[in-house]
Amino acid sequence: MDSVGTNRTPLRSVAAALATRSSALPRPHRHPALGNRLAAAKLGIASRCGGGYFDKVQRFDAARSTAAKAQSRKAGKSVIEEMGHTSSDCEVPLKYSSGKAFPLGVSQVEGGLNFAIFSQHASSVTLCLKLPERGTQDDAQIVEFALDRQKNKTGDIWHVSVEGLPASGVLYGYRINGPQGWQQGHRFDDTIILLDPYAKLVSGRKYFGVEEDKPSQLFGTYDFDSSPFDWGDDYKLPNLPETDLVIYEMNVRAFTADESSRLGSAVRGSYLGVIDKIPHLLELGVNAVELLPVFEFDELEFKRFPNPRDHMVNTWGYSTINFFAPMSRYASAGGGPVVASKELKQMVKALHNAGIEVILDVVYNHTNEADDAHPYLTSFRGIDNKVYYMLDLNNNAQLLNFSGCGNTLNCNHPVVKELVLDSLRHWVKEYHIDGFRFDLASVLCRGLDGSPLDAPPLIKEIAKDSVLSRCKIIAEPWDCGGLYLVGRFPNWDRWAEWNGQYRDDLRRFIKGDPGMKGVFATRVSGSADLYQVNNRKPYHGVNFIIAHDGFTLCDLVSYNSKHNDANGEDGRDGCNDNYSWNCGVEGETNDLNVRRLRSRQMKNFHVALMISQGTPMMLMGDEYGHTRYGNNNSYGHDTHINNFQWGQLEERKDGHFRFFSEMIKFRHNHPILRRERFLSKNDVTWHEDCWENQESKFLAFTIHDHNSGGDIYLAFNAHEYFVDAVIPPPPHHKSWSRVVDTNLESPNDIVPEGVPLTGSGYRIAPYSSILLKAKP
Repeated sequence: MDSVGTNRTPLRSVAAALATRSSALPRPHRHPALGNRLAAAKLGIASRCGGGYFDKVQRFDAARSTAAKAQSRKAGKSVIEEMGHTSSDCEVPLKYSSGKAFPLGVSQVEGGLNFAIFSQHASSVTLCLKLPERGTQDDAQIVEFALDRQKNKTGDIWHVSVEGLPASGVLYGYRINGPQGWQQGHRFDDTIILLDPYAKLVSGRKYFGVEEDKPSQLFGTYDFDSSPFDWGDDYKLPNLPETDLVIYEMNVRAFTADESSRLGSAVRGSYLGVIDKIPHLLELGVNAVELLPVFEFDELEFKRFPNPRDHMVNTWGYSTINFFAPMSRYASAGGGPVVASKELKQMVKALHNAGIEVILDVVYNHTNEADDAHPYLTSFRGIDNKVYYMLDLNNNAQLLNFSGCGNTLNCNHPVVKELVLDSLRHWVKEYHIDGFRFDLASVLCRGLDGSPLDAPPLIKEIAKDSVLSRCKIIAEPWDCGGLYLVGRFPNWDRWAEWNGQYRDDLRRFIKGDPGMKGVFATRVSGSADLYQVNNRKPYHGVNFIIAHDGFTLCDLVSYNSKHNDANGEDGRDGCNDNYSWNCGVEGETNDLNVRRLRSRQMKNFHVALMISQGTPMMLMGDEYGHTRYGNNNSYGHDTHINNFQWGQLEERKDGHFRFFSEMIKFRHNHPILRRERFLSKNDVTWHEDCWENQESKFLAFTIHDHNSGGDIYLAFNAHEYFVDAVIPPPPHHKSWSRVVDTNLESPNDIVPEGVPLTGSGYRIAPYSSILLKAKP
């Protein structure tokens, strides 16, 4: 989830350990774990939530507690149904039978629909059905059926088959009761209708961020009426080699939500909006989009009760409600979950037809259900808290918090592990997703008690799974508990990693920190010190300078300090160690010299990223110089701060954008910049004789093309003065042409066909870089 660290509340016990490792520095929360950076370390024993506890429930009656009545009134009228018949006031007869344990979720069976849910510790489970023909969607009757332990339970799975239900349009959930022993890890509360973890579609609010719909009840739903999605006769998966990827990290909503997108209001911020802007992605040259979370999440979670962040909207989505359902409020025109599912497939199909792969940023390290101080009971917590979450059984069974968001999913528990695997397979089979980036993936390397595992079962099974074999799998190899695994992530030669060391070292060298030349050379060479182990390849390191967390590229060269006052936490949130440099003035300025320097620095970063061995990733908006005005933790702003500014893109199309686009295309056209193996001493020549000089901030080198002699010479000058570089002789029968000089104004800053170079020297300006190509 985080680039420079993790944007969550860290544990007090690890704060000191993290302080010396900037790559793993936790960032404050983005989610419902409220309070300052250390809130996660202050979890006390909260009082039990809700009321209406029953030792044993076979069906609900008039004695339901006040809280339960309030919940029922909110969700609709309640009707009690028993096995084999229906109450007299029901319009459609429903018949119940024992059903079957698998598959989990809702499935079609002969004569009806089967509902199955896992709960090891539940004492009672009641299926709740909201039937559209029995009222409007907002005020329909809820039919409740209490499952019988003898007839409707196999092992730890509760199940029932229902005859007479429509094949679509029904909303469903569960009331679940069980032991009330807080200190034993239980959090049952049968006054609340819970969402099925295996629901393939989720129904809630229709429109993104509309506060009037804030208390909307979440229900699972299904659609067995619609025909299978038509992927087309000529459709095929891109199946791009990992060596060829150029990843574009983006947010579905923020990409087109702004009016400058010139899309209709019904389409802005939707899956369909992305389709409209595919020509931009093609012009830029990227061939993979990494989407910030598109699993169903509650963007209004900060507004549940008064708190310092209740003015914000969770626009990034790192707070999963359900691991199978697409975000329904990314559908166009408030279309709901069925439309969302269809339009997501349309988006994937359109991207694939354009040769662009789709990678999902997935959050399996925690859920939206917060902590024990401010519990948010929607699903897993009330179904079986002791199974789904890591608990500290030596401390009143409080939730362990390695995510910084109040809870940690118990990923290596056999049941939870299978849930994650089923979820991933679902996205690959149903939506044709090409890969996954795993948020805070070090959490997935922890055992049931939170201790690190050398061979975590879930990580291994993802690597070995036959359905996932074609997928790119990328780890964010750290968490908020201090488990920093960059270069050491358990990988089975399959897992790639976000290279946090690359980000930090590139930032420090380009801005002119002393002593960084050697590590800069190591990073652009593919970080062999981290990844040249067993059968790992350079592309297993995902190189990035900017990601959704932290500064944008423009802000990296415009601010020395974060400016997060708008977040409501008095500047306590967001990372303090950004390795940024404002080029002499903090923030916006009309000083032309400062602005030119900033432009050069942004181009220098982009050149370095695109010539580095490994897989490059850039952030949406950096291609035109998007600013968040120094906010390095903008998760809660559904505004221009995060939204792509299409007007600014048009203004900078012939300058900044052109440079970024041409540099990406240069990488695509030169295989020696994206090798499948690590560089040998014959692949690169370092024009360097003062590696030990800590004050040297100039590096030049030649990457050799052994096939055609099309060598590439590069030089980076991070000094504040000119450097007169001696250019080495070109290969036999070749001459040097200048392709890039970041000190020159557009269009001379990048000339793809090259400008012939005369002489054997080149004067390289302060804070600039050049690229020469050997040509016949």
